[in-house]
Amino acid sequence: MKILTDPQIFIDQKFGGISRYYTELFVALNNDQEIETNCPILYTDNIHFKESILYHNSFQKRNAFLIKLSKLIRYFLPRKLKKRSAKKFISLIKNQNFDLVIPTYYNIDFLAYIGEKPFVLTVYDMIHEIFPQYFTNDKTTVAHKKILIERAAKIIAISESTKADILKFYPHINPTKIEIVYLSHSISLNNLPKVSLPKNYILFVGNRGLYKNFIFFLNAVAPILKNQTDLYLICAGGNNFNEEEIQLITSLGLSNKIIQQNFEDAALAVYYQHAKCFVFPSAYEGFGIPVLEAMACGCPVVLANHSSFPEVAGDAGVYFNINDKEDLKNKIESLLTNEKLREDFSLKGLRQVQKFSWEKTAKECCEIYKKVR
Repeated sequence: MKILTDPQIFIDQKFGGISRYYTELFVALNNDQEIETNCPILYTDNIHFKESILYHNSFQKRNAFLIKLSKLIRYFLPRKLKKRSAKKFISLIKNQNFDLVIPTYYNIDFLAYIGEKPFVLTVYDMIHEIFPQYFTNDKTTVAHKKILIERAAKIIAISESTKADILKFYPHINPTKIEIVYLSHSISLNNLPKVSLPKNYILFVGNRGLYKNFIFFLNAVAPILKNQTDLYLICAGGNNFNEEEIQLITSLGLSNKIIQQNFEDAALAVYYQHAKCFVFPSAYEGFGIPVLEAMACGCPVVLANHSSFPEVAGDAGVYFNINDKEDLKNKIESLLTNEKLREDFSLKGLRQVQKFSWEKTAKECCEIYKKVR
């Protein structure tokens, strides 16, 4: 079986859940003797791809070496190679020497050339449809996603919640066309680096904007940080605080209690391991890989009881009512003040995370791919 994969997500995304998913999936596909894959990536900045065995392609490494070596081409060659990757994908579509196409995001250019060949679409979430107010400058994602959903031979949804959301917005889609495949995590507990961290802290990980609900979380946790002099909030990743965040932190009197630190992938487990709890206040997630990451490190997880979270965390999650600031504060305090409760949820998380693996994800995806060839 010959599978042609679109390089779009590796061109557009430096890191993130979607590119992590496809990296793990393509590694597994390369190990399947019944499947031959082709993903035309001439150059990528994607961290997950570059840390995988997929990157050990001499052409990709040579291009990266040339870019690093020469100051003259460092700024224009990556952009040129990324555009050439997209053109190469279209060229391979036109050649028709494949059984199945896997688009990695919602670009529809290939549809003009695919003919009768099938493609399988993964839908990660319906965030653009649920929160259109956050994406007013994005004029294509919703429209393109709808076209791909309607034309795909099969749709993979990464949770039951995502499947329900697809059918809510597009009730004319046959539910049997959508199959559920859960994601996993890639956190490693081996060869952990040393990270300078306070002894007592609450953890927030990743992007803080829009539906991630960071401002809501900050207001909820502020009284706890003020009352416990040795307690800090660590914001791992997500880059420096913006002006709005700085103003709020200052107005709350928390400038010395909140620390933002970017990190390398290998260090993430250290942040989870030593945290009193990990809080994931997001208003919506199609799946929520950080939930599994935290549980794999024995870190109790506080999250809202909605969207995909109950599927992922099961009974290992400490749930708060969405948009209820007082309830979130109380749930965090319950963990901070009760060591036995933290231990109980840590053990529950370690059991829950065993239900998920990239091997299982890849196996289930492959079974779907083989159905439609």
